[in-house]
Order: sequence, then C-alpha cells, then structure tokens
Amino acid sequence: MTSRRTAAAVTVTALLGLSGLASGSAFAHGSMTDPVSRVSACYAEGPEAPKSAACRAAVAASGAQAFYDWNAVNIANAAGKHRELIPDGKLCSAGNDKYRGLDLARTDWPASRLDSGSHTFRYKGTAPHKGTFELYVTKDGYDPSKPLAWSDLEAEPFATVTDPRMENGDYVFEGTVPERSGRHLIYSIWQRSDSPEAFYTCSDVVFGTESGGTAPAPADPAPTASAPSEEQIEEGKDESSVEHGGHGDADASTGAEETAAAPEPTRPAEPSAAAPATPAPNAPAPAAGSGSGSGSGSDVLLAETGGDATTPYLAVGGAAVLALGATVLLGTARRRRTHR
Repeated sequence: MTSRRTAAAVTVTALLGLSGLASGSAFAHGSMTDPVSRVSACYAEGPEAPKSAACRAAVAASGAQAFYDWNAVNIANAAGKHRELIPDGKLCSAGNDKYRGLDLARTDWPASRLDSGSHTFRYKGTAPHKGTFELYVTKDGYDPSKPLAWSDLEAEPFATVTDPRMENGDYVFEGTVPERSGRHLIYSIWQRSDSPEAFYTCSDVVFGTESGGTAPAPADPAPTASAPSEEQIEEGKDESSVEHGGHGDADASTGAEETAAAPEPTRPAEPSAAAPATPAPNAPAPAAGSGSGSGSGSDVLLAETGGDATTPYLAVGGAAVLALGATVLLGTARRRRTHR
C-alpha cells in the first residue's frame, strides 16, 4: 500500500512540475521611456480612453490589452536576425499582430523633444536581463506618413551599449545623437545575451528647441509624449496578461539577473506522440522561412521563461514517460499483492 501511494505521489508531483514548465508564467521585460516609445506613451494616456488621436487609432486597431502589455513587444527566437524576421512596415510591432496599431503611419504620434549630441537614454526594465541595446535613427528625408521600412533607418546604430547600468528600475546609458531636424524616429533593439529573445521600440521624436537646438522648433501638431509613472505601472499590473518580474537578486553593475543559458534540448524518442502547445490568442503565424514565430504565443512564453521552441514537447513527452513509469510501478505492486 505504501509503495503504491509513494509512486502515485511522485507521479502527481512530477506531472504538476512538468505542467508548470509547459505553461509557466510569462514575464514582461520593458520599453524605452526616454525618448518615450509609442507603446509606453499610449499606455500612459490610458488604454481604455487614450487622449491623443494616434493612440486612439492604435487602440482601435490592436485593442486595449496590447497597451496593458506595453512592456512585451518582442520576438522570442530573434537571435540577432531582426531584419530577416521583421518585414518592412511592421518594425514597431516587431511583426507581432497583437501590436499592429503601433505600425500605423501617422504624423501625429505623441513625440519627445530631442537634441542632436549627447543624450542620456532610459529604458524601463520590468524584468532585467543581460544584453545589448542598439539605437537607430531615421535618415534625412524620413516621411512619417509612410509605413516605416528598414531602409528608412541608418544602416548602423548610432549607439550600442552592452549591459548598461540600472537606476531605479531603468537601464541608463549615453549616446551621441546625429544631426537632424524636424520629426524623426528612434528605433531600439534590445537583444538578450542569456536568451535568443529580443525587444523592440519605436520612439517618435522632434528635433530642435527654442534655444540650444540644432534647428528652430517646428510647428508640430502632435502632443508631447509622456512615459508611464510608477503609479500607472503598478496600477496596470492587474490588467496585464504578462507578469512583471521583480528585480530580485540583480547584478550590482548592470541590474541584470544572472540567468544561465538554457541547455541544448533533447527531443523525445517519439515526438509524434506529443501534442504541440496551443498558441496564444491573437498570435501571428510563424514568419515564412524563419523556422520560428515572430512573436507567436508559445515562442514568446518560452523565451520569457528561459526555454525554447522544443520545451512543450519535452514537457509533454516527459510527463507521458513518467505516467507510464508510474503505471508500471502500480501494476507491479498489484501483482505482488495478488501472488502473496
């Protein structure tokens, strides 16, 4: 009797553990707040009733939930292949249909004032990780009324920083902004070094100030962008579909949690017996020829929890093996009792 109970208890515990692995919590990671990203600006305005016309249009296109999830515009298995995975016209959403409203071509997105020259950038990190930030600026002649294409950005980043310091939950780093005037866009890529996952932001900016700028302040119909306050971030957690990971035991110099890279997975002997994970609602189809989704529900979840695309198969296959083993143990115990 004791043997049967012990085997059953071990099986239940293992199955619950593997179930948690397959459907574990997803953690949000962050977004640019200086200059303010589109998704941050619209979240700060309020996903249910945004103030600006551009944010209202974005919410109408994407739904309010995308903006409660303002810190999760990502590709799970990017691994540096940003230009291969993200098509022209979808840079701001990172090709993720959930955030399609961010790709709207408009001249009235809330914008941050920005001067050429040295600037201190801030990126809110709601779940810190080691990695590299790359910042690109649009070329002279950029037309915000047209969908953003890779060719609109300078070929090389004007700022590249690995493992910047963290202050009060913000990654903080310096960069020298090229000479520009009028309305432009800053595109950021945050590629994690402990995972293939990467995060993306579009920040609308207007160059030139009344004094000290590179050009006279242009007549700009767009409102000034504001980053969400700590109070807004805290209040929105209950509405978010992704968990906000705490900073925990962060590295003192970078604020990035020391997380080991996931080991190379071994597929189960009979993968056909394992059922694939169910994709999240509104998740886009995998990018053609990429071999991995551009923001698909299962990939996003796996990258955010440190796994990879084979994890659901391993979890389900492992659970099946454990269940089979428990059945054999229980059957053996019954036979022994019968023959006594």
